[in-house]
Amino acid sequence: MNPYIEILRPGNAVMGAITIILIAIIDKTFSLPIFLAILAVFFETAAGNVINDYFDYNIDLINKPERPIPSGRISLKNGRNYGYLLFLLGTICGFLISFLTGNWIPFIIVLMADIVLYLYASTLKSTPLVGNLAVGFMTGFGFVFGGFTIGNPTIILTSIFLGFFAFVMTTAREIVKDIEDIEGDKAEGARTLPILVGEKIPAILAFILILIDCALCPLLYFYNIFGFYYLIVIAIAVLLFLYSAILIIRNQDRQTAGKVSKYLKIGMLIAFAAFVFGSF
Repeated sequence: MNPYIEILRPGNAVMGAITIILIAIIDKTFSLPIFLAILAVFFETAAGNVINDYFDYNIDLINKPERPIPSGRISLKNGRNYGYLLFLLGTICGFLISFLTGNWIPFIIVLMADIVLYLYASTLKSTPLVGNLAVGFMTGFGFVFGGFTIGNPTIILTSIFLGFFAFVMTTAREIVKDIEDIEGDKAEGARTLPILVGEKIPAILAFILILIDCALCPLLYFYNIFGFYYLIVIAIAVLLFLYSAILIIRNQDRQTAGKVSKYLKIGMLIAFAAFVFGSF
């Protein structure tokens, strides 16, 4: 794969853009602002990934030496400038959305995303728990961004609920990823939660967050946000979430944490599919 595509982590960027598509499907609204919102989230997510790899160069030499920057396929300077370009493209999309709709909240959200994503990569990532919360917050904000792009009060409330769901599960996954990356983080002198208090307490915290999201899932049906088909599909995601929670609470070695991180990501994709089926 071309290193300039690989460094975007296109799967993650597309997953971020899917939040806008889901909101559009739920509201049955498709327009130029929605298309621009999809691009904005893709660019912002990709920019966050690239600038994170730029700042994580030394850590990735240990944890992920095959990535484009530590492997030497992209220079540090080019990686930094590439990240800045993607931030600019996302910001332009946000401005155009607000210009077309007359609602400047989407543009403000994109500007906030620029700041949070950069601060996360440069500073917050090494701050215990704060960095995890920042990533979760940005993931949930994708839904909220979509809701405000459409501007319908009902869809805004729905997007906030879905955003909270994504925030909680993403935060749990980020905590698990810190357990997985503890070796490289220690070598770099990072101060993640597993390094400061050991792996058990973060595992318990991730376990609790996963259970909270599992408890929230049925509410989307009982409050008539989604239909019966949602329950069928979300049940699969909930089973995977619960299995992941059991795994991480039992064992916190690097291999188990890697599996749990992967399972949570798959579970979130299934949950996104449930949102689509539930809209029919």
